[in-house]
Amino acid sequence: MKQAQPRKQAGKPAAARVVPHQVRIIGGQWKRTPLPVLDAEGLRPTPDRVRETVFNWLTHLFDGAWEGIDCLDLFAGSGALGFEAASRGAAHVTMVELGTAAVRQLEATRDKLRAGQVNVQRADALSAVRNLAQHRPGRFQLVFIDPPYNGGWLEKMLPLCQPLLAPQGLVYAEAEFALDGDDAPEWMADWEVLRSDKAGMVFYHLLQRKSTSRIEA
Repeated sequence: MKQAQPRKQAGKPAAARVVPHQVRIIGGQWKRTPLPVLDAEGLRPTPDRVRETVFNWLTHLFDGAWEGIDCLDLFAGSGALGFEAASRGAAHVTMVELGTAAVRQLEATRDKLRAGQVNVQRADALSAVRNLAQHRPGRFQLVFIDPPYNGGWLEKMLPLCQPLLAPQGLVYAEAEFALDGDDAPEWMADWEVLRSDKAGMVFYHLLQRKSTSRIEA
């Protein structure tokens, strides 16, 4: 996916993630609730232990005030990230997913949990973000981007997400390469990496626009 720097990716294909049949919600009111994972191309839910780390980061940065957080979950897939945020008290979660079967599963899970704060949209992520930026700028305190690999999605999505973010808004991004350090791609110039880590061949990050007032980490 690191199209801007193909030389650094040569000979280093990302390892495939083994997709489980289900994951579980880590914390909040629906803790330990299983979430089904469809056997679909490109669907690779964020592992439980990675979500536990990420949501510990987020809870610290938000000072535990999830009730004031409006989330956007792009490439929602199993909904693991969005339902985790809703379980912890997020005010509203918008899930965007293109696959019909995945959308139906997300709606079924939402209805089972009676998660009225969750809105599921069947849409292409690029179209959805452009529409939201036009009609609801500055709405989201948190955007999740966990796209299929090797499609240049982060390079495309990050600039479009900037107008969606509220002041001090955060982006969670997964990639098959690090977004910080000496090998950071040029298109990361507008973003600061607040937190990052690696699990296997998966790199995950919390980002914030450099033009905004920084959340104390």
